[in-house]
Amino acid sequence: MKTLHFSIDVRASRQTVWETLLGRESYRIWTTEFADGSYFEGTWEAGTRMRFLVPSGEGMVAEVAEHRPQEYLSLRHLGFVKDGVEDTESEMVKAWAPAFENYTLTYAGLSAHLAVDIDVTPEFEEYMLKVWPRALARLKAMCEAPAG
Repeated sequence: MKTLHFSIDVRASRQTVWETLLGRESYRIWTTEFADGSYFEGTWEAGTRMRFLVPSGEGMVAEVAEHRPQEYLSLRHLGFVKDGVEDTESEMVKAWAPAFENYTLTYAGLSAHLAVDIDVTPEFEEYMLKVWPRALARLKAMCEAPAG
């Protein structure tokens, strides 16, 4: 397992960046880069289980390991969801789970700095290196867009 690091500076408040990152509707928009129609089920409270899905209902299951609003979020990926059923026990899942996805938000001056660290297996590394920068650019554009 390898940890990839991504980051972006956003000219917006911490609150705007955090709410855009985790908001139910805004999440659907910026995560389009990973899969069209991406969405989540659950809440962002520490200790809760969440599902990150595509319209077919397939995706990932994770636990919110830690959440300090507008500062830090850690997701512990536990397995896959297929046909509505969570798989956290198969040999395929045990080969990589748990894998972490961490978001760190800092603020200086008029800019927020969002850093993302994500554990990936070799077969997903190239894909993640391609889509994460695009997803963060979309998130930045959403946060910096004039309100109204």
